[in-house]
Amino acid sequence: MQIWDERYGSGTYVYGREPNEFLVAMAGMIPRGRVLSLAEGQGRNGVYLAGLGYQVTGVDSSAVGLRMAQELAVERGVSLETIVADLAEYDPGEACWEGIVSIFCHLPSSLRRSVLAKMVRALVPGGVLLLEAYTPAQLQFDTGGPRDLDLLATLADLREDLSGLTLVHAAECERSVVEGTLHRGRAAVVQVAAVKPDRGSIAA
Repeated sequence: MQIWDERYGSGTYVYGREPNEFLVAMAGMIPRGRVLSLAEGQGRNGVYLAGLGYQVTGVDSSAVGLRMAQELAVERGVSLETIVADLAEYDPGEACWEGIVSIFCHLPSSLRRSVLAKMVRALVPGGVLLLEAYTPAQLQFDTGGPRDLDLLATLADLREDLSGLTLVHAAECERSVVEGTLHRGRAAVVQVAAVKPDRGSIAA
């Protein structure tokens, strides 16, 4: 999309070059194998996961951002597959990813529900989904994220959207988010780590 091409076209890593803090804390939960990173942008999260030994595919609507992701991957000596796609149309497949990562991927609520339903199907049994996003409470802060309420999610929203997964970590909290120049300061976030039950077990 043009807005993201323009944002990433500055030549700087506007959300920084280092991975998201929540992702770093939770990445070890993901089984070895293939990981899909949504709204990968300029590559900071996908490159980090690739450095841990995962086979990472980053999807984003911005070709400009993903070119910078590839540059970062080369700099760090890792391999990163990138796909330019609109998440409204992207098909992640079924039962083919050990991990799916959604870090500050803010979508209109109807699209978010559709995309997350596809991601639940796309995880293998035992696969892990990690998500961090801004909540509606973020509107009180001027530290990053969208200003449109429909792009922000609560934990209650995500529990419904991720039906079929077992949430092993689920919280709304305030924390300091310092990522590049566009995420800086106290922020209201929702964090989820969810596992797709093995066949024969029942999701809580």
